[in-house]
Amino acid sequence: MTGIEELSETGDDSETFHRLQSRLPELFERVFPDRLHPRAVLIVPSLSLDQEVLSKISGVHHYEERMLCMLQLLRMPRTHIIYVSSQPIAERIIDYYLHLLPGVPQHHARERLTMLSCHDDADVPLTEKILNRPRLRDRIKSALGDLSLAHMACFNVTPLERRLATQLGIPIYGCDPALQAYGSKSGSRKLFRESALPIADGFEDLADDNDIAEAIAELKGRNPGLRRAVIKLNEGFSGEGNAIFRFDDAPETSVSKKWVADRLTNVTFCAGDMSWELYESKIGEMGCIVEAYIEGKHKRSPSVQYRIDPSGHLSPVSTHDQILGGGGDQVFLGCRFPADEDYRLEIQNSGLRTASLLKEKGALGHFGIDFVSVREGDAWRHYAIEINLRKGGTTHPFIMLRFLTDGAYDSGTGLFTTPGGETRYYYATDNLESERYRGLTPQDLIDIAVRHNIHFHGSVQRGVVFHLIGALSQYGKLGMVCVDKSHEEASHLYHETIAILDREGGRQ
Repeated sequence: MTGIEELSETGDDSETFHRLQSRLPELFERVFPDRLHPRAVLIVPSLSLDQEVLSKISGVHHYEERMLCMLQLLRMPRTHIIYVSSQPIAERIIDYYLHLLPGVPQHHARERLTMLSCHDDADVPLTEKILNRPRLRDRIKSALGDLSLAHMACFNVTPLERRLATQLGIPIYGCDPALQAYGSKSGSRKLFRESALPIADGFEDLADDNDIAEAIAELKGRNPGLRRAVIKLNEGFSGEGNAIFRFDDAPETSVSKKWVADRLTNVTFCAGDMSWELYESKIGEMGCIVEAYIEGKHKRSPSVQYRIDPSGHLSPVSTHDQILGGGGDQVFLGCRFPADEDYRLEIQNSGLRTASLLKEKGALGHFGIDFVSVREGDAWRHYAIEINLRKGGTTHPFIMLRFLTDGAYDSGTGLFTTPGGETRYYYATDNLESERYRGLTPQDLIDIAVRHNIHFHGSVQRGVVFHLIGALSQYGKLGMVCVDKSHEEASHLYHETIAILDREGGRQ
């Protein structure tokens, strides 16, 4: 049993949590719009997800750094941020983010930033570590000051974060964990069906390998030309919980449940170092779905992000074309903003049907809807794939763009425009990884960016912003957001940056 499951069974915090959440509308209407109003924001970047699946991601404990983009809130001169992490984040990395603040002296921002750490690199969600450290919780509560002016921001909200919020006495700008099922793979398919969005043929709420074998055999029976099927863990993320089943040697006659069952252990896992034994145990814990693999010569993986604010207003905030890799092209590697002009408004508007259902059910904060899009002649056909009721890999790049430029997303065009009327695009990744980069320190990375003039320039609002910097030296891994005036220029900047890092890394 995971820590999240254990905690959810020890007591019901829902009544206290709902009482705290009722404060958010007033905060949103009275405090949020006033840049001079005092406030405190507790940032808990816990990846409160399955830890065994997470452990397959290289340098995953440094993913807590992705929410450092929210240090940009320190541009508001009376805002105090408390940022908690599992391990201390290097001061050089903090300096890097504070330097990006427009018009704010770095020392002024640093005085309003409290960095706290659990000094614990165990494979346990950060929030659970905080809950197990009452003295650390006391320091957090003391740093928050006036609790009526404080709220918490998280990567995702589970019973762990709900418990922390109730113990601290502050609300969370995020979705009530009671709604988590709607963000599962099975829950997503049900909501898509309810909102009449096209989905891949498939089955949800599967509990074991017997269910899976029966579902895959049924899919093949419905579509004899089917070449692949996808198994997805209900609580999988970034494609790491997916596995591909192939019909390469299937009999020309009907495929039986037994034939499928005999070959289940030969699936291709999208997560590295996954075994069928571990995968089967995860199916038993969280359930799964099976879907027909959507084939196509011209295929894309776009997504739409929405926000439901505390006043109940629903709005689209961005579209992206996701860049996928790994087995079966299922693993999230990065994204391009905005999505292709041929379909970005189509997916934005069709996704609104599901987003509206989530609003009716009480969802709050950022969430995304992923699609698979296949070109058929001159048109694109879009299949809804999953709902992410949390921040995702496309959230922090867009937050960074918005804060760095003071621009805004226009839902009518699907473009992002700066105050000066210029459009901005970006190419972002969380998964730039190379043996050549091992041993490069944060200072080395900053030196390289400055010498080659690729760092972000606020005056021209273009350049590269790095993240996951803490993973660079040990894992040879980092993330970056490459901002420029067009898709072509952003892509060129991305590849130029990789070429520079490859050359510089090879000189160590």
